[in-house]
Amino acid sequence: MTSAILSAINILTKPLGEASAQASQQEALHAALGANRALLLERLQSDSSLQPVRSQREEVKAAAGWFCSETHDVTWSFVQECLLLLLTLTRHLTDELKRFQEAPPPSGNLRTPEMAPPLPPDVLSVSQQKTLGAALQFVVSLGLCPYLAAGVGVPLGRRSAFGSVVEKLIRREASPPAGRRLLTTTRVLLQAAELATLATLVFTRHLGDVMAALCQLGYEPHREEDRPLRPEECRSCKEALRNLLGKVYQPIVVKELLILQGGPKQSGPSGSSVGSSSSRAALGSAPAWLRRLCGQLLSERLMQPNGVQAVVRAILEGGTGGDSDWRKCDAVARILVACPHQSASADGYFRLVCPQVLELLHIRDKLTALQFQRVATRAALLMVQERPGFAQQYLLGPLLAPLRRCITASAEEQSQVAVEESELTRCLEDVYKVWVVGNSPSAALLAALEEVVPVVFTLFCFTKQNVSHLRGPCQEILLWFLSHSETSASLSSLRQLSGLRERRNDVAAEFQFAAGGGGGVRLRCRQTCSDEDEELYEKLSGEQWRLECLMQLLAQLKDSDLPGDFFLDLLQELTSWAADEETEGDDELDVAAMTLLEVERQLLGGAERRAGRLTLLQVLAVMVECLQHDRLLRRTSQVVDFMVSLLQRACVGLGAAAGPSVGNPVESQTLSMGMGLVATLLSAPQVSAEDYSCMSRLLPPLEALSQRHPDAVVQELASNLRAVIATRGACRPDDLAGAAAARGSREPESKGNNRQTPASTGSSSPQQPCPTGGGGRTSAGGPDPNDKPFSDWLLEACDPDVPTRAFALRVLTQRVRRRDPEAVQAQEKVLTLFLENLEHEDAFVYLSAIQGLAVLADSYPGRILQRLLKDFQHGPSLPSSNKERSLETRLKVGEVLMRASRAMGELTPHLGRPLVSVFLRGTRDSDQSVRASSLSNLGELCQRLDYSLGPLAQELSSCLTALIKTEKEAEVRRAAVHVVAQLLRGLSDKTTQVLQDVLLDLYRALKWVVRSDPDEVAVLHAQLALEELDDVMRRFIFPGQKLEKKIVVLP
Repeated sequence: MTSAILSAINILTKPLGEASAQASQQEALHAALGANRALLLERLQSDSSLQPVRSQREEVKAAAGWFCSETHDVTWSFVQECLLLLLTLTRHLTDELKRFQEAPPPSGNLRTPEMAPPLPPDVLSVSQQKTLGAALQFVVSLGLCPYLAAGVGVPLGRRSAFGSVVEKLIRREASPPAGRRLLTTTRVLLQAAELATLATLVFTRHLGDVMAALCQLGYEPHREEDRPLRPEECRSCKEALRNLLGKVYQPIVVKELLILQGGPKQSGPSGSSVGSSSSRAALGSAPAWLRRLCGQLLSERLMQPNGVQAVVRAILEGGTGGDSDWRKCDAVARILVACPHQSASADGYFRLVCPQVLELLHIRDKLTALQFQRVATRAALLMVQERPGFAQQYLLGPLLAPLRRCITASAEEQSQVAVEESELTRCLEDVYKVWVVGNSPSAALLAALEEVVPVVFTLFCFTKQNVSHLRGPCQEILLWFLSHSETSASLSSLRQLSGLRERRNDVAAEFQFAAGGGGGVRLRCRQTCSDEDEELYEKLSGEQWRLECLMQLLAQLKDSDLPGDFFLDLLQELTSWAADEETEGDDELDVAAMTLLEVERQLLGGAERRAGRLTLLQVLAVMVECLQHDRLLRRTSQVVDFMVSLLQRACVGLGAAAGPSVGNPVESQTLSMGMGLVATLLSAPQVSAEDYSCMSRLLPPLEALSQRHPDAVVQELASNLRAVIATRGACRPDDLAGAAAARGSREPESKGNNRQTPASTGSSSPQQPCPTGGGGRTSAGGPDPNDKPFSDWLLEACDPDVPTRAFALRVLTQRVRRRDPEAVQAQEKVLTLFLENLEHEDAFVYLSAIQGLAVLADSYPGRILQRLLKDFQHGPSLPSSNKERSLETRLKVGEVLMRASRAMGELTPHLGRPLVSVFLRGTRDSDQSVRASSLSNLGELCQRLDYSLGPLAQELSSCLTALIKTEKEAEVRRAAVHVVAQLLRGLSDKTTQVLQDVLLDLYRALKWVVRSDPDEVAVLHAQLALEELDDVMRRFIFPGQKLEKKIVVLP
């Protein structure tokens, strides 16, 4: 029966070949419709196989009150036949499906596991669906779209050229009226759509047309005398539209409503839209009543559960991520932020929408997640700007709730875990997306984030001690906040994070962060510690770690002045405290006139002040240690601020007979260095007017120093600097910078003094002399080493003062490197001096001697290497050598030989053969340290020998494999395995050529270590060596493909 009905539909809708002979397309279509209808009626009467179809058709026709047999419109007659057959098919499939569902299942003995379940009778084949789709297209094109009012839906003429032909074919004046025709077609389509199989065909292709028809039938305004439908028919159409919108996939509904709403309102007459842009050609100007209706329906869709996601999917589905998608995301965000007029209250609207906006941030589908996050981020930022009250209550509050719960958590109210790992991870990811990715700083956003910055920083410090994927988001959030906040707010936050201010909004004292199972972090109750000493140690180490993490954050602020501003702010506070100490020293506490409570308050206040000062000094010390000077003082204004703080601190107590700046040599030297820095700035070739204006703040402290400092040289230098700044460089004394440097070198107390006071930590360096490259001036501004006779440097190399001796050794090293004539002549004396100082106990001295010997060996390898090899084998050969420290001296000589091996370069094959022999003999030394040193030097040397290693490969392999398998000391075995790794790393692709005879032995030795050696470090070295060997063999077996062009000259 189903096939017979579809055969009848096929007869009605199939094209006729003879229709193409008509004069025009309109006439051809008119003739084809009439001929097909006549053919169908004839076949129904004559064909016995279609008798059941005819009988059911007659039943449907009798029940259909809309059928009009007196119409003279061929197109409507054709549409009526299509509608009758559609209803016939619908009734038949409904009856068959009902019988199928009521029929008992087949007995168990007739069913097998391989048997497929029976198909329901409403399943149609591909060809049947094609036939039915053609009939539906005729119904919509001839019986629905032509009767839509202007601006309702997309006109047929704008869909295709065939649509224009159909529009001209319709006769609206014929019976029945256009409104009744539209109602009849729409009702039949909705009736057919009650069957799931037919609903799929109707709504996947013609949903927009059906919605447009229902909107027009139910909501189009008419005069009372011109109303085409009865009131109850209008109400039924409205109810049908509501039911339809509730059943269909919501993104499709939203998309169709947007199409129905039409393009922008036309400013000119209707004919002017013909020349509009192609992007808006399909969307005409909808009538006002339809625009209002679609807006209301869209608002209802938006305020439903998951309505925001439906709207976003409807607009963004199918995007490519280009500029147009960015504009779409921004448009959708603005739609979400704008409260619709249909909403009862803005509070209710945002209460429904904001949670759905947050849910957009959690979409995991990779194809749509990025666009959804763009919409959510943009909507959140717009809501904060335009609706800050609602955004704070319904958006930022729930978003930051897990972080705020870390602050307010209570052990009495919470369980063992206050904040779960998933909550904290989602919260930080959302904060990162909205604040950092959105990157639209505003006062409301910064204020909301400032409340939870201490928690985020504590979490960041925890992740720095562990492996967690939250470390990156925490760091980016903190950097974003510090970069975009006002300077005063950033400095206040830095003070709180560094411990200089009372902690507020930090993690509750009874809770602490702990590692989660998924790589995240959770908040749980703190475990009590019974040992007070251990608790104090944890507290102090935790504060130190927080400071180091804070410095790492500041180091990440590449192009920001915040680190320098914070540093100068701390120095200014240090200066003010220095002044307070002067006044506190003069005021003695009169205990007799005070009560016990007042005495306690005074003592506690003094203890708090001292604790704060210690914290300040600690922060300054960590800043100077962790941050480079170019991070702290990036601009001239910051250098000037630093100098203002330094000079003001120097002015404190000048009125006393012996102020701190006078009696403390470190303070005096710091003042000299600071004034030298100012003189250097003023001695620059070009000093801008802005720099002079900035330096004008130095005038008051310089005037105070020039009048009240007890040192006449400081007074004169301060007066000269003040004159240059005040006159903008017009009055400039000769060699201003030189005078300042000379002042710095005149401090007799600074020689050998390596101590620093906390107040000078940020501005002074240890007063040990250290040479600059090329024998330039010393750091203290002393004379050029080239101006002193060479013999004096030889004498100072024997000076008992450690800094003097070390400095002399380094100057001699520089002269040997430059091939100074006097150093060449005194080569033997220099060698002896270096060998003597090699036995010195101080690391500064013997390291300088090691460096000097390495330079000597590089400059004169022939004789120097021979002497060093002899001392490495047999111990120091100098008469004055201490035989008890012979082992230490040999190891130091080994360090010299290793540095010399690294410096040989391309001469290694020529100069390295004697060293290989000595190091191989050293592997049999009685002392394990010498054996390990020999192996270490052997590895450094062998990886540079390349092909020259070939003749020694067998001997080297035998030595290494024997040590690996027989050596008892783990340190020596590690060194032997490391030699193999260095050998493979140095030879790289040459390994298979140089070590082809011994490569298998080395491989077996490494595998033996991995399987049998009890030392974990040796096993690790062996695994690394095997990885190197694996890389070498992979490149050897599978060489890289190279695309090369070869030009061959043909004869």
